[in-house]
Amino acid sequence: MYFCAAPAAAVIITGACQNEKWKAADSCRQRWRNWIGFWLLGLCNNFAYVVMLSAAHDILQKQESHNTTTPSSRYDCSPVSTAAVLLADILPTLLIKFTAPFYIHRVPYGFRVLVCFFTAVVSFLMVSFSSTILMSIFGVVFASISSGLGELSFLSLSVFFSRDVLSGWGSGTGAAGVAGALLYSAFTQAGLTPQVTLWIMLVVPVILAVSYFFLLVFPSSFPQWRRHEDGHSASRVINSQERRPLIEEEELVATLFRNLSVCSYPCDLFQGLLKFIIPLGVVYFAEYFINQGLLELLYFPDSRLSHAEQYRWYQTLYQIGVFASRTSLVCFKIRKIFLMSLLQCVNAVLLAFAVYYQFLPNPWVVFIIVLYEGLLGGAAYVNTFFFIREETAKREREFAMAAASVGDSLGIALSAAAAFPVHHYFCSL
Repeated sequence: MYFCAAPAAAVIITGACQNEKWKAADSCRQRWRNWIGFWLLGLCNNFAYVVMLSAAHDILQKQESHNTTTPSSRYDCSPVSTAAVLLADILPTLLIKFTAPFYIHRVPYGFRVLVCFFTAVVSFLMVSFSSTILMSIFGVVFASISSGLGELSFLSLSVFFSRDVLSGWGSGTGAAGVAGALLYSAFTQAGLTPQVTLWIMLVVPVILAVSYFFLLVFPSSFPQWRRHEDGHSASRVINSQERRPLIEEEELVATLFRNLSVCSYPCDLFQGLLKFIIPLGVVYFAEYFINQGLLELLYFPDSRLSHAEQYRWYQTLYQIGVFASRTSLVCFKIRKIFLMSLLQCVNAVLLAFAVYYQFLPNPWVVFIIVLYEGLLGGAAYVNTFFFIREETAKREREFAMAAASVGDSLGIALSAAAAFPVHHYFCSL
């Protein structure tokens, strides 16, 4: 009897081991699918935003037969700063990020992604078919809506998956910068018009939708097409009290105080995130002040590259730096975000002096500085959200990831506002 049972037990154990191997292999496949899915979501979500910034010089010059130089200026200035495009590209995003964390949980994720898809398509079409700068700016606004809603939604979405998807998202957003800027520069320099280039890029929103709906492996309880109810909802607390008609007066007072505490809970959590939001905002203020306020003025007439080409390649090299540093999260982490803020401010001051005194010999020096600038910005972004996830309680992560995304957008918006008077000052010299 014993000898008969032994082979049977061996078969059972072997079968159990096989099942464990299959489960492990399936889990590994799911993790890779989700990592790739978030990488593609990051790529596609930021793509339109990057393309609009890379095309900023072309957008502003679309109705001009050549660059307009401000009379009596020593700079080759556009009549309007490229910061105008940056403002259109960031203000809607900033508005969404400021307000959405307090209501976006009521909107199903599936619906949010569809909105991102359609607004991205509209942005490419409006800019490509525009006949006026105003219409182009409205197209940029749609790109901003798509990017802003997508960023806070996908960052919040990441808490439903393993933490390694965050590195996929960060790497993908960095790749968006490289792909968007490089492809736009390459296509236009190869002879394609900006209009045709934007038509080709309509494939990107399609990839975003496919990645989300068909590539990601969602948890079984994930609220795809229904509202995501938060356990900290004040309405839940209030409704639970409405079902208790017999309550003593002192208990009612205590309950009201608890409800007020629940209502102020998001604000308290947001205050705790300021240690991450402020350094990130400073980094992005400095780098976008460089990108949209100074780089347009760093023109070298003796170079074989035209003014527009120099500007495009500044943007491209910046995005390469961003991609490299956002991908670095899988290798090492940097906790001291404030240090990167300081270094980025040094870059801004250096290039501001370079614009004023014109002491840089050629665009290649600027290329190196801009690449370094991108490395700092990308590292600040991905490390900020990594440590927010690590240092925030699990039940607070979804809100925290969405709320903290306001830091970079606020810095960018302030830099765009600062770039206008700087552009006017230099162009009046």
